[in-house]
Parts: sequence; structure tokens; C-alpha cells
Amino acid sequence: MTITQLRYILAVAEYQNFTIAAKHSFVTQPTLSMQVQKLEDELEIQIFDRGKKPIGVTEVGKKIVSQAKNIVAEANRIQDIVDQDKGFIGGEFTLGVIPTIMPTLLPMFLKNFIKKYPKVNLIIKEQPTETLIKNLTDGHLDAAIAATPLEVEFLKERPLYYEPFVGYIPNGHRLYSSTKIDPTDLDISDILLLQDGHCFREGVINLCRTAGKNVNDHFQLQSGSFETLVNLANEGLGMTLLPYLNTIELDEKKKKQLRYFNEPPPAREVSLIYHKKELKIQITNALIDTISSVVRGAIAFQDVKIISPLGNK
Repeated sequence: MTITQLRYILAVAEYQNFTIAAKHSFVTQPTLSMQVQKLEDELEIQIFDRGKKPIGVTEVGKKIVSQAKNIVAEANRIQDIVDQDKGFIGGEFTLGVIPTIMPTLLPMFLKNFIKKYPKVNLIIKEQPTETLIKNLTDGHLDAAIAATPLEVEFLKERPLYYEPFVGYIPNGHRLYSSTKIDPTDLDISDILLLQDGHCFREGVINLCRTAGKNVNDHFQLQSGSFETLVNLANEGLGMTLLPYLNTIELDEKKKKQLRYFNEPPPAREVSLIYHKKELKIQITNALIDTISSVVRGAIAFQDVKIISPLGNK
């Protein structure tokens, strides 16, 4: 039994196809198949049910796959131990970022991080929270940046910053004359929302719930971007809520439409999340230090009320 064989069975279990598993393992399909068969022969059991399409995992195979994940993770940790002992910060690191954070946060820290840690090959993927969690589970991501808390048992969450919600209120809206707004002022029926699948959407809905508002209305207008929500608001179709960092680059005319919340403002907690096995922790720590130092100068809010990004709260 070898670590390589265990990596191959994990690939087959994930992709349920020998050809695809071989492609992602960077070997030929016959090589992968031969090694998987060799392991099955050695153990005298069948890990995969090849008679099913897609390929299935037998009952005993499920137990072996589960144990293989632990063994491969521990094997990976050996290289981490060596890197940390040498003070080496480098190698490939795959980072996931949710869509409502990616456009504003990346330009703030990426150049600094690349300059400071040139030996890190940082691969960044924009993915919704649900996909991030799955990919962290499967080992396809080393870490992710998302709104928290997520309440996932196997994940560690290390807050990077707290980003207040800001109202964008067009001329003619009932709240336009307000200098400050309160969660109790909100009416979900005239708030333009992001589409389903965005955790910021859930945060807005949860904010209304905490204010005792009825959120069972049918939402007529939804969009996939904050820019579109702002444009719709300017057409008189309602107000919207934006994360604070999304307001910084607005032009002066649009900034006049912004209304901040009374203290403490509702906010989302943005964290770097990673598996509790803490692989590549030296790069994770470097990311946290870089991002925290950059954002600290952009967001001065400290006393905030964190709004959950989870649905059905």
C-alpha cells in the first residue's frame, strides 16, 4: 500500500470515473486503474463497484476512502513540518473567495502579498459559499475567504475584518431625507436584493428579521451584482444595501445617496476559513497578516452588530 495508491482511490471516489480521475491525478488511465486494482488485490476486497455508472463505492470502500483522506492529509503535513522548520513560505496555495468579496478585497491586498511572498504560487477561485465548503472538504482549496460564522464543524474561522452594511437610497425614496437609518426603518418589500445563492442576500434578510420585520414577501427584483442593484435603485425601483468596501469607489454623485446605520451598525464578519487539519498553515498565516494590515486602514468601524450569513435564521 502506498500514498500514491491512496491518492488514486480518493480521485476515483470523487470523480466516479477512472478516466477523469487519471486526468486530475496527472497519470494515464491504465496506470491509475492498475494501481487501484493492485491495492484491491492486496487488501483482498473491492473498493469500487465498476458495474455501476457512474462508478460506485462499496460499503467497505467507503470506510477505506474515509481513512485514506486522513492518511493523505497526515502525509501532506510532513512537508508542512519541514517548510515551517526552514521558515519557508512558498509553494502552490489555492484560495477561494465568495463573489461579493472578490472585486473589492483582491485589489487591496493581492499586489502586496505577491511582492512579499514571491515563492507562493497563489491560485484564486471565485466560488459561492456552499461550493467553498465542499472544496475545502475535498481538499481542492487550501483556504477561503467568506462571510462568517458558518457553523461548520471541521472548519476554522479567523476573522479578517467587520464590514458594515450601508444603505443606498435614491431621490424620492421614503428614507432619502434621513441622515442615518436604523434596521427598524427597513421594509424588505422595497429592498433590491442579490440573487439566491449570495450570502449577502441572506444577511440582508436576516437583518430585517432581527428588526422584527416580516420577510415573507415575494421579491420582484433581484440581481447578481451590486452595480446593477445601484442602477436599479437610481431608476426609482427601491433602495438597496451595500457592503462598506463597495461604497468606497462610488462617484461623488452616488455617494450622496449613501446612508449609514445608527451605532452599532449591522455588519458582516469576513474571515479566512480553512480545514482544522491546518495544512500549509504558514501561508494561511501570511495571508491573514497581509489582508488584516491592509483592510485595517480602510475600515475604521469597530463596534458593530454581526449579522449571520446563513439562510433560514
